[in-house]
Amino acid sequence: MIYIPFWWWLAPIGAIAALAAAYMFYRQLLAASPGDERMREIAGYVREGAFAYLKRQYVVVALAFLFLVLLLAIQSFVLKQQHGLVPFAFLTGGFFSGLSGFIGMNTATLASNRTTQGAKESLNRGLQVAFRAGAVMGLVVVGLGLLDISLWFYLLARILPATIDGFRMSLEQITVVMLTFGMGASTQALFARVGGGIFTKAADVGADLVGKVEAGIPEDDPRNPAVIADNVGDNVGDVAGMGADLYESYCGSILATAALGAAAALGLAGATGEDLAEAQSRLVVAPMILAGIGILLSIAGIYLVKTEEGASQMNLLWALRRGIYGSSAFIVVAALAVCWLVLPASVWFGVFLAITVGLIVGVLIGYFTEYYTAAEFSPTKWIADQSATGPATTIIAGVAQGMLSTWAAISIVGVGTIVAYFVAGGAENAALGLYGVGFAAVGMLATLGVTLATDAYGPIADNAGGNAEMTHQPPEVRQRTDALDSLGNTTAATGKGFAIGSAALTALALLAAFVEEVRIGIQREGQTFVEERAAGLEEGGIYPLGFNKFVQVTAEPDEETGFPPTFIAASRGNPYVESEGGLIRATDAQIVEHYRPEIEAAAPIINLVRVREATLADFMGYYDVNLMNPKLLVGVFFGVLMVFVFCGLTMKAVGRAAGRMVEEVRRQFRELNLLTDPDAKADYARCVSIATAGAQKEMIVPAFLAVGAPLVTGLVLDVSGLMGLLAGALTSGFAVAIFMANSGGAWDNAKKYIEAGAMGGKGSEAHKAAVVGDTVGDPFKDTSGPSLNILIKLMSMVAVVFAGVIVKYGPEIGAFLGINNY
Repeated sequence: MIYIPFWWWLAPIGAIAALAAAYMFYRQLLAASPGDERMREIAGYVREGAFAYLKRQYVVVALAFLFLVLLLAIQSFVLKQQHGLVPFAFLTGGFFSGLSGFIGMNTATLASNRTTQGAKESLNRGLQVAFRAGAVMGLVVVGLGLLDISLWFYLLARILPATIDGFRMSLEQITVVMLTFGMGASTQALFARVGGGIFTKAADVGADLVGKVEAGIPEDDPRNPAVIADNVGDNVGDVAGMGADLYESYCGSILATAALGAAAALGLAGATGEDLAEAQSRLVVAPMILAGIGILLSIAGIYLVKTEEGASQMNLLWALRRGIYGSSAFIVVAALAVCWLVLPASVWFGVFLAITVGLIVGVLIGYFTEYYTAAEFSPTKWIADQSATGPATTIIAGVAQGMLSTWAAISIVGVGTIVAYFVAGGAENAALGLYGVGFAAVGMLATLGVTLATDAYGPIADNAGGNAEMTHQPPEVRQRTDALDSLGNTTAATGKGFAIGSAALTALALLAAFVEEVRIGIQREGQTFVEERAAGLEEGGIYPLGFNKFVQVTAEPDEETGFPPTFIAASRGNPYVESEGGLIRATDAQIVEHYRPEIEAAAPIINLVRVREATLADFMGYYDVNLMNPKLLVGVFFGVLMVFVFCGLTMKAVGRAAGRMVEEVRRQFRELNLLTDPDAKADYARCVSIATAGAQKEMIVPAFLAVGAPLVTGLVLDVSGLMGLLAGALTSGFAVAIFMANSGGAWDNAKKYIEAGAMGGKGSEAHKAAVVGDTVGDPFKDTSGPSLNILIKLMSMVAVVFAGVIVKYGPEIGAFLGINNY
């Protein structure tokens, strides 16, 4: 039976506490005053449109999931290259990811009018209603994510029979199966992010270009037919989409770190003499325990958020920072306790330092994202200044600032990765160093409950401002909602920077986890070989699997792995020579050396390393993962290409959908006399329908491209080419995502800064130029940019899940094409 430390129970306890607190905040929201009849009516339109969109999106997603489940089933049951539970784990990940987004969006659509009513009472009341509604999303994401992880871990470790697929489940296999529901979460997140992003920006661009620029009416004016679709988009893109996005980041970081912990324990036990089974279990469950404690501390952080009447934007920003910084400070103390109590004595302090590094990285990324996007700082003010000379200079300024801003996030993540790797012990044990990098991502996301609350708060405040405008609230109410909305733009940009930064660390951990799945894939290949040829194989014999992979026939499977012993040819290891039908071991080194010419004349000596004991360096050498390998270099180019093709597809999708929206808004202004007839009523439903149809159609190709590219690359270019693809997509995707998110956020806040009275205020030429800049920035920050962090993680997840197929068939396809290195 697999050992589970007592402290592991903090993980499911934390998950349940998150869901209980989310329910409590949800009940408090329902108890808040919903405002007058007109407020409720406008909120009802938004709610109806949001649910109509999600219903259609889930139909498309269900069809996509059906196809992928069939593909996984073929891999598991026909090709026997993956565990039989993989299709089911994939489904649960997608289901919980979608459920978290649905619950968050349901809460957000109930919160907008209540936030407006709260703002009628005071600025602090409006802030707390919006923020605690956002907290429902944050707590549901971490609660459902950690609950799913805890249930699967306990199910696989304790409840299911000892033999699954004919062999006992090891901790390595358990963590690999659990990684599969990360792929389900990533797939659902990509559909939610891309579809929601296309919807919201098509509506936003249509509403701004025709309403604000051409017709000269205020933002959220009820005469604008696209205004409800714009508000719907905030919920389906920035709430449901972001929730699904960070759900998969949260789960992916925990699962990748657990998988790396199972591998790191192998070298740890050999070097220190510690019990392997106990060391493995402690390293696997530690990230789950820290996540559970992080949830409890996030709940405490939520209660730290409050402000005073008449607060400035900086005061409001610090109100939210108190929650994030307070939780982060608490988690440092908790991490120290968790590492000391749970991890082996030889590594606990180094891993604690890596966790601290992750927290510092998260806080610094948040700070620099605020600096480059908030209207209080010089970069955004400079963009506003450039609006005085027209839209062209506004766009140039936003692009320039976005490009410059990437230095901070890339430098911080780069330094954080190096420090986390070496303080965790990477110099002596590469797997342990990567475990430290993965744990840094877990530390960064440990306070996600409160961090995501600050992000989900943004679209709620935005909708509250729209509700105030459409219901003609007194000027002071709109002033308060505008203050909350402007703050929301900054918190949304911070949330995107946080999500992208965590994605970079998580994707690196997933890249290492892919190598661990390659290890399992080779062992499965050996298992299949022995099962199919059992009658003709001699016990104890070592037989070639092809492409310098070998398997030994034993009476019983390996007690540690559940697989027959498998080997790869390497530069080090035990020497063997070929004999008729298999290999024989050259046991006496002196005799081998003495007779080397005779032996080599008959058959060359082959050095074999057992796959279970192979290091990362062994695998890199075996697959020729180096920069002089053209397959790896081509893979890197393809990874960069994926980022630009993906952005191009999503930007074009927004452009096409926005074009249809612009035409519809112009038609309604023209045919319904919305600007001149006070009794005319806009057809909001028609605009919602156009945005919905455009999003559903346009999100399919980018999503399947993300799933198909790693599989095709791995089969054609083998493991080295696939690792190049993942590395190229990670590095370029991280930089481009930061650039797009920061440019878009800065353009948006430059517009808000002018609307607050700078540069001539609303209606001025500078304002019109800023609106154009904001329109360009909309798909930057809300569609293409934030979707990239899901892209790089989803491709890594696909590589992990399909590693068995790639290990088995990649060399065969390479041999057929004549491009093998073996």
